[in-house]
Amino acid sequence: MFSPNHPLVRLIDFLYALLTTIGNHLQSIVLFGIRFIWGIQLMQAGVGKLLHIETPIGYFTDLGIPFPVENAWLVAFTETFGGLFLALGLLTRLTAIPLIINFIVAYITTEQDALKKLLSLNTDDFFAAAPFLFLFAAIIVLAFGPGAYSLDYLLARWRGREWKSAGI
Repeated sequence: MFSPNHPLVRLIDFLYALLTTIGNHLQSIVLFGIRFIWGIQLMQAGVGKLLHIETPIGYFTDLGIPFPVENAWLVAFTETFGGLFLALGLLTRLTAIPLIINFIVAYITTEQDALKKLLSLNTDDFFAAAPFLFLFAAIIVLAFGPGAYSLDYLLARWRGREWKSAGI
């Protein structure tokens, strides 16, 4: 049996502590990458909808979504400003909530086959669907926060508040 003073146990303990330290320092970088990449893509999609609003209105009308004009504008603004706020790390957790709702509704209205297959444990279509990565990114940001490379972090520091995100 290994004792705490055994050289191999000490080496494993040291290496694991080093790995944990490196992992903790990578949290904010990874969160920044997730926020920025998907935030910019989401903002671009939203701006595209705003510039050509007749396209989502027609699509929503074809899908039978109630109030297609209002819902198209709501989705376009949610994606544009939600993507911008996500990329900047501004009001990040609050922003994640309407984004999550937006993409759940997208699944319900446009990816019904993927949802049916998911219920039968066939996950391929669910994970391949267009809303998945945006939904996943929004859930990650809601759960872990924006990380230290964000406007939320700067605002918390400026206000003299303790920073609470991803265990940092």
